[in-house]
Amino acid sequence: MKKISLILVAVIALCTVACQQKKATNTSTSGIAKISCDESFRNILDQEVEVFEYSYPDASIMVDYTDEAAALDSLMHRKVDLIITSRDLTDDQRKILEKQGRAHRSRKIAVDAVAVIVNTANDIDELSMAELKEIFTGKSRKWGDLFPTTLKRDSIKIVLDQSGSGLVHYLKDQFTEGRDFGNTISVFAQKSSEDVFKAVMGNKNAIGFVGVSWITSDMKATEMTMEQRVDELKNKNEVSVIDFTDRIKVLAVRADDAITARKPYQAYINTGEYPMFRTIWAIDASAGGTLDHGFFSFLTGVIGQKIILQTGILPAAEPVRYVETVK
Repeated sequence: MKKISLILVAVIALCTVACQQKKATNTSTSGIAKISCDESFRNILDQEVEVFEYSYPDASIMVDYTDEAAALDSLMHRKVDLIITSRDLTDDQRKILEKQGRAHRSRKIAVDAVAVIVNTANDIDELSMAELKEIFTGKSRKWGDLFPTTLKRDSIKIVLDQSGSGLVHYLKDQFTEGRDFGNTISVFAQKSSEDVFKAVMGNKNAIGFVGVSWITSDMKATEMTMEQRVDELKNKNEVSVIDFTDRIKVLAVRADDAITARKPYQAYINTGEYPMFRTIWAIDASAGGTLDHGFFSFLTGVIGQKIILQTGILPAAEPVRYVETVK
């Protein structure tokens, strides 16, 4: 009996140690973290996660790509502790977290331009903010209402991602004073930004709206090994000017008080000459020392900000130095 008791004690001790070791693996650089992110930022966050997990092999970041409303709901209902959205918390949302006893912090991590894209068969090259408002309010329903284009008799088809996304909220704020789009315009909702891109490629009458990271054609990063990329992120403080894919046409947009229309290049986002831009926020309600907390620090740190710079948008903290490449 004594021998059996000793074995039982040993087994319990081993289980206790194993459980303690399992708990200890949840640190700022190891363990599993589940976060929610507005789907329109997928191209950006996928790269952040890839570099972070390569740098910290014991870490696993599980991302639920959803619409902005669902991401905020997940945070408020304790389903996740870290979200990525296009807007900061409201005072009411902060009060909810405080009542739950959850310390929280938020930080702007980037400024993203909203790119206006059309099919390559469209011979229009630029639009003003006023003309975009005419499209969203139904005053201009055919391409010919705007310009004497070859598509002048064709109806304008607006292509957007899912209705609860931050990008859709942004467009409503800009062009319809926050109201839902009326029945007088043709709006085709897609499941994702990638689907918006594909729909515009396949329809000559379409006009789509996506974050800039979905149209950049910087292939250098994808051609490098992860080891080479991490080395560059640590040791290089400049980025080549990033161009756009030629599978669609990216329109220049003119602010109502501007003479020149601009395309959403980083330099014009930086100066404010490109008028359609929005912020990206990381909102964290996790405990200190957890993986969520560590990933938040990574996003807002030097390497995380350099990754954002390479996606074609503007980092919130990292200084920007552009280098023109000679072809």
